Formats: sequence, C-alpha cells, structure tokens
Amino acid sequence: MAETKSQAGGPAHVAIIMDGNGRWAQQRGRPRLFGHQAGAKRVREIVRACPDLGVRYLTIFAFSTENWKRTQAEVAGLMTLFRLYIQKEAQALLAEGVRVRFIGDRERLEPKLVALMDHLETLTAGNDRVHLTIALNYGGRDEVARATKRLAREVAAGRLDPESVDETTLTRFLDTCVLPDPDLVIRTSGEARISNFLLWQSAYAEYEFTPVLWPDFTAEIFAEILGRFAGRERRFGAVKA
Repeated sequence: MAETKSQAGGPAHVAIIMDGNGRWAQQRGRPRLFGHQAGAKRVREIVRACPDLGVRYLTIFAFSTENWKRTQAEVAGLMTLFRLYIQKEAQALLAEGVRVRFIGDRERLEPKLVALMDHLETLTAGNDRVHLTIALNYGGRDEVARATKRLAREVAAGRLDPESVDETTLTRFLDTCVLPDPDLVIRTSGEARISNFLLWQSAYAEYEFTPVLWPDFTAEIFAEILGRFAGRERRFGAVKA
C-alpha cells in the first residue's frame, strides 16, 4: 500500500462517485448520453486541478457491475465513450504527469476497450504527479470476492498459510493493492449512499454528499469540499487525549 502525503491537512486520496449525468441531460431535454459526454469533460478539469489542491491520488467510479442493467443503448454508448476518452486523452494525460490505472473485472469488457486500457496504463506507468484510478465494471463486493478467490488459490497451492491471513493479507489481493486507502469519498447529485464503491478501502474515509450534479462539479466546488475536509478530526476509532 502506498504512503500518502497531503497539503495543509487536505486529503491525499480522493474517491468520487460521479453521479447525475443522466439527470443533468434530462433537465436540458437531451438524451442521457449527452450528460455522460459532459461528465467526461468534467473529469479532465478535476484531474488537472488535483496537483494545485494537494490531491495526489484520484479514484473515479466510471461504470459499476450493476450498470449493465441499464438499457442496451446507454451501455453501448458508454463503452464507446470510454474508448473515445482514452484515445483522445492519452497524450494529454502522459504530458501532464498523470499515471492511469483501471480497477474492476475486465473479463466482461470488449477486447478493443481492454487493449486501450492496457495501453494507457503502460503509456503512463512512469508518471507520478497524479495517480488517476478509473473504476470500470467495478463493484466493491465483486472485488472482495475476486480477491478472496485469489487468496484461496494461494492457500490451496501451499504458498500461503491460512493461519497467517489477516486484513493486510487480503488487502494485497485487492484491485487497489498498490494504492493508499481514500481519505475522502465524494458523491455528487444529492444521493446519500455509497453504491458498492470501495467498500473495504473506505472503512475510515470521510464522506461528503453534494447536491451538485457531476457535469456541474467544478474545480472551485472541489476546492471548497477539500477545505471542509481539512477541518475534520479523524480519530480512526481512537479517543482524543
């Protein structure tokens, strides 16, 4: 697990549930995919704002394991949008020092998209200014289940003593094994639930629920939330002396 350092008491790792794209589009009489396109542009702004705000790690929830339940047209449109985003943003992300990782189960994703994901990870592997993690076909419970399977295989093969298994052991098998736990989780659009996002990793994260729809979530709003975080007292289960 990586070590985190933040500026002025702010969070080093922020995770965002980017909600409200569809409603934003519907409010404007446009199809839901129009909102997703606007949301993708907002990602670019927030990523670029991270260095000045002291955020070194940013994890965004792009597509959940439950999102396959949406209409076939919306899912297909989203998959096309993901491909276009990677192709369009790859060189800019590289130039701006952003390292990109993807978490989630890739088996259900189309090979062309997976190939683009693999290429972007390799292309930006040497960057260290901002670590952008994109959760794609991701679910917290699914991640823990997959991690448990990998751990069980190690035990069955005799490479791992079951009596030595603890929280740290399981963490090594998670998709996020090289990342620090998030300090702050933000959900946009006014919904107050975590929707199966980073369940294990967010055990001691602070939460912020904002009514702002994701396409309207500016760098200024982001900075305001980070400022409020700096005033919170985090005890991690302990009692202040």
